[in-house]
Amino acid sequence: MRLARTPQALCGGSCISEPRESAWLGRGARALVRLLAVAAAAALPLLATDPAAAQDPSKAGSGKGEKPSFAKPKGGIFGKLPKVDNAQPLYLQGDELIYDSSGNKVTARGNVEIFHNNYILTANEVVYDQGANTLTALGNVTLKEPNGNVVRADRYTLTDDFRDGFVQSLSIVARDDTRIAGEQAIRRDGNVTEFHNGKFTPCKSKEGVPPLWCISAKRVIHDQQEATITYQDAQFELFGVPVLYTPYFQHPDPSVKRKSGFLLPSYMNSENLGFGVEVPYYFALAPNYDFTFHPMYLTQQGVLWQGEWRHRLDTGEYWVKFGAIDQDPSNLPGNPTDDKLDGWRGTLETKGKFALGSWWNAGWDVTLESDDTFRRFYKYDNILLTDRVNQIYLGGQSDRSYMRTTLYHFGGLLLNDPPSAESRAHPIIDHNYVFDDPVLGGELRWDTNVLSFSRDDIALLAGSQGINRAVTEVKWRRQLTDPVGITYTPFAELRGDIYQLNDYVDPDTGILIADETVTRGRTTAGMMVAYPWVANSPLASHIIEPIGQIITRQDSLPQRRLPNEDAKSLIFDDTNLFDTDKFSGLDRLETGTRVNAGLQYTFQANNGGYARLLAGQSFQIAGENPYANPGRDVTGAHIFSPVNGLENDNSDYVIGAYLAPFEGLQLISQSRLQEDDFDLMRQNLYGRVALGPVEASALYTFAARAPEIGRVIDQQDITSHLAVKLTDTWSVLGSARYDIGNDDWIQDSIGLKYADDCFVLTASYIETFVKDAARDLEPDRTVMLRFELKHLGEFRYKTDALDHVFGDDQPPR
Repeated sequence: MRLARTPQALCGGSCISEPRESAWLGRGARALVRLLAVAAAAALPLLATDPAAAQDPSKAGSGKGEKPSFAKPKGGIFGKLPKVDNAQPLYLQGDELIYDSSGNKVTARGNVEIFHNNYILTANEVVYDQGANTLTALGNVTLKEPNGNVVRADRYTLTDDFRDGFVQSLSIVARDDTRIAGEQAIRRDGNVTEFHNGKFTPCKSKEGVPPLWCISAKRVIHDQQEATITYQDAQFELFGVPVLYTPYFQHPDPSVKRKSGFLLPSYMNSENLGFGVEVPYYFALAPNYDFTFHPMYLTQQGVLWQGEWRHRLDTGEYWVKFGAIDQDPSNLPGNPTDDKLDGWRGTLETKGKFALGSWWNAGWDVTLESDDTFRRFYKYDNILLTDRVNQIYLGGQSDRSYMRTTLYHFGGLLLNDPPSAESRAHPIIDHNYVFDDPVLGGELRWDTNVLSFSRDDIALLAGSQGINRAVTEVKWRRQLTDPVGITYTPFAELRGDIYQLNDYVDPDTGILIADETVTRGRTTAGMMVAYPWVANSPLASHIIEPIGQIITRQDSLPQRRLPNEDAKSLIFDDTNLFDTDKFSGLDRLETGTRVNAGLQYTFQANNGGYARLLAGQSFQIAGENPYANPGRDVTGAHIFSPVNGLENDNSDYVIGAYLAPFEGLQLISQSRLQEDDFDLMRQNLYGRVALGPVEASALYTFAARAPEIGRVIDQQDITSHLAVKLTDTWSVLGSARYDIGNDDWIQDSIGLKYADDCFVLTASYIETFVKDAARDLEPDRTVMLRFELKHLGEFRYKTDALDHVFGDDQPPR
């Protein structure tokens, strides 16, 4: 005799413990009877189906159902049951088969198993009442349905098509391990299952141990057609202990992806915003678009109106988010003087991407805001965000060509950025083409860049500055190798530029240029020579490679009077040592004759370990050095940094070291040393390790003092991240950013996370130390609590109104 655990009604009972898999037993002592479908219809007409009762899950309601930590079951929590085909044979086996002609019943006893249309029913005894058209299974009843569900009960009474039934001590285990149990259950209309004293949980648990959480109720009603689970007289239990009661509760069937209705609220408490509550309502308007309206009431600021629209089309998708509030500036911290902080403030954020064919795509990423602190004050953006970049683009790429047209809007978010620090590119067009056939044995490519640009006049002169620029360049190069292994790479470039300037301030003279057209051209020729020496050993290979490059161009070009909008950032390191132009953009060009030289060592271990070291220097041997005197703009600031490492004829030394001894460890060092005394001028150090349960990374940056550009002390900054997986379910995360030069913390955070198959909890503490007294940015300490319940949704709580342990009584840093 087979034994099975008897289901219990309590949340901690075995009804929600690990399921027992049924076995298909065949023993010599067992009487075996196999009947074909014809015989079954005459003597035991089980499993006849009613087509009117067939379910169509596609007609079920929908809900938002987007939970980042838990996957949705496909086809329904209980799956879509196939129609029963009576033409299929039915197989029955048991130890004993009894026909009761007077009672019009057929009884099978002892290890009974029935197989039909991929249904498998096992029990100690099965009684078929032909007069009532019911099937009653008794003792250790297990029904395996074709959709993967497993139903267990002590007694199971069904109609002959398995559609309706009355069940005692019922337990159902769905395909995703979600469990519903009850002392009794009734299934009607082939659609609705009602559980008496029922329990619902998606959590696994061992026998005798309550699950992490469950919902118990006097009545649990699962409606497959409406795709809802309804609870009456319900309570939420945590580790078997009731913690919350509600007379009525309903949520979508866990299989539902989209259904209109309220979502779980979220809460926050902030020193600047007050106590806030956000109650989202989700509108499932159509299968391919929806809208979430989620206003938040803030006790100190009022109502923050928020919403999100999402739309998916055949060729792509887009979404739009908005937030707005009628601001009373007297409620803001400090004494803000910006008029934009009075009245309606808000933001509009939208992003989209569409495929226009096999090669072409288009999209946008745009964030608009009424003022440059709204999104940071109301926690939409990180307070450390420094720039706002909006773009709309159209791009295409084939095997040998690439083109992209982009409209840009740039805005500065630094504390010292003036309100008018905005610029626009309308548009930037980049086109690159590589010719199919070799030219003189080498590769020929054609690059073109077109720019239309305007910038608000921060010098308070009339109008705004306008620039139109077109740059086209043809590049040729070829690589040759001689018999001893020396590689020669000759190259040549021909470039032409045309500028059209409107209301632009001449950076050389400070004079306003109303309208002027400027052209320039440059020819470049050069060669790179490398001689790799290779030594192999049983464990690794070693390559030592001296590299030399000479580039010759015109001795000088009249470019100091031209604007510089894209070549202001100049960082000289090992990555651009052998670039023909080391400027970051096209507005500035190298001139004269320059020699670049370096020595590279590469270590490649047979086990995958890797190391590379490159050290070199650059020399201006003829003509004008364009890095020596960058000039100043009308405000007196340098066009680009004059202490860039290339300002002397003999440049600073650059060293790059890259080390990856094994998978999971990466170390990078980039250094720039002064040419005459080897003083450290710039340093980047990055390390990342991922070993077992630990993953950590750190970035250290150093820039030596440079009074010429206002850097009166060494600038040092370190950013670090750490994640440690303590157990299979617990992990801790932390990050910090520290300004070493000014001895100031910029931001730090620590978080604790628990995640299992049915529950996710994340608690984090975040500090920021940025202050702008003229606006509404203040140092902030925030505690965030977020948890997800599988199939029920997500709850969030955030506060920066902290007690004396974390708040204002905390010792100053």
